[in-house]
Amino acid sequence: MNVLITGTSQGIGRATALLFAEQGHNVYGFDVQQSTIQNTRYTHYVVDITSEASYPELPPINILVNNAGIQCSEVYGSVIDVNLKGTISITEKYGIHPSIKSIVMVGSASAHTGSEFPEYCASKSGLLAYVKNVAQRVALWKATCNSVDAGGVITELNRPVLDDKDLWKSIMDVTPLKRWATAEEIAAWIYFLAVTQSFCTGQNIVIDGGESIDSHFIWPSSEK
Repeated sequence: MNVLITGTSQGIGRATALLFAEQGHNVYGFDVQQSTIQNTRYTHYVVDITSEASYPELPPINILVNNAGIQCSEVYGSVIDVNLKGTISITEKYGIHPSIKSIVMVGSASAHTGSEFPEYCASKSGLLAYVKNVAQRVALWKATCNSVDAGGVITELNRPVLDDKDLWKSIMDVTPLKRWATAEEIAAWIYFLAVTQSFCTGQNIVIDGGESIDSHFIWPSSEK
């Protein structure tokens, strides 16, 4: 199948592109940076998803993975413009047509908890509703649309957190599984939702090691 993945030069996007290519799919990657992938099934485009004029013409896309995003305003534009508006523009251009089989948005557990930078939470929260909107429309072609809402993931972008021992301890204190996911683990979830299953749609799947369910419930111990 023809697969379009945004934000493929590093992190989750790169791991996802490699997984799809290794599974025999034709992968088209968009990123504002140059390619870091060497695979005959991978074709890279330097694209700013906030600029529709930069969108190339591609063969009909069967699977769309919206992964590109930023945490705070950087040189690549505002958080809302990249994470929400850019994702919507990419989806409307390449995902809403009869050849589509599945669309996966890479959201964030922060959209459910509000525990992040304000604009980042707002941008990812917008995706929760957009997933349901898209799911209703692509159902016309028996296609699915879901989001993978990740918590902490071990990537270079998160290096400041990973290298801060005190901050890392604080995060692990409220994470039941006591670790973060790897980019490859999130890629496997994306592949499952996009390829393996065909009946789950319109859902926002939280993958955060249990961080969002740590409610600090207090009760007397039954042990004497």
